[in-house]
Amino acid sequence: MYQAGLVLEGGGMKGLYTAGVLDFFLDKGLSFSSVYGVSAGACTMCSFLSKQKGRARDVNTDYLYDKMYCSFESLLLTGDLFNVDMCYHLIPDYLYPFDHEAYHEYQGKAYSVVTNIETGQAEYLKVQDLKKDIDMIRASASLPLMARNVNVGGRLYLDGGIADPIPIAKSILDGNRKNIVILTKEEGYVRKPTDRLSLALIKARYFKYPKIYELMAERHENYNETMDYLYRQVENGQAYVIRPAHPSKVHRIEKNRDNLLALYKEGYDEAAAHYESVMAYLGKESDNNG
Repeated sequence: MYQAGLVLEGGGMKGLYTAGVLDFFLDKGLSFSSVYGVSAGACTMCSFLSKQKGRARDVNTDYLYDKMYCSFESLLLTGDLFNVDMCYHLIPDYLYPFDHEAYHEYQGKAYSVVTNIETGQAEYLKVQDLKKDIDMIRASASLPLMARNVNVGGRLYLDGGIADPIPIAKSILDGNRKNIVILTKEEGYVRKPTDRLSLALIKARYFKYPKIYELMAERHENYNETMDYLYRQVENGQAYVIRPAHPSKVHRIEKNRDNLLALYKEGYDEAAAHYESVMAYLGKESDNNG
């Protein structure tokens, strides 16, 4: 196990890129002492830590055309675009269950990044059991307007990317001197302001929780500042970034299976191309604990 942080950005179904990178890591037996997953990154983190190569890819593609998986019908009927019963119970418990034994053998720390809708602060929930703590993963992946608020321990949460899209600062604060950061946005990407209609809908929907509106109104600034910080950490040796080389055809909500599989392959292939550099970067930051 490498004594280093692994930071996984969200991005909806663009997370197939991350799934490809992590499956290459599984093939090489790479393990990290701390993992921070945001939104789709939190979902992909689970399959990586349960050492199930191909699981994240298959879950995102095998049920693509099932209305019970992801549909506006589900959004209208349940309040969740990604159907909660199917995505967080039926699939992980029955259709494609997690390898809980493998997950429990992981000796590091895994965090699901969420946004507290009352305080507007990011929180980093430690995921110790993929069954008992599944709502922590659900909370991290619950987009405003596209999902209901998620109650975890009496607190209400939404997507972690609202407050902390790339938790590199948190990983460094936790003592990780080296970090592998997997991004889903291509080189040169700059986030644009949230459109006015979406902001108006968010202001109306979350009128009891004004911090959500404030965060969404400033989201582009927060993201771009985080990227500037990340670039500085790359320069000083505290971060190594793997990201798409060019814009993807995949949208946040994608129904084209071929595009998703191509993005997965891109992630796997680019991880392979980075492998020697990643190993040189990690150097001797390893131990024998897992």
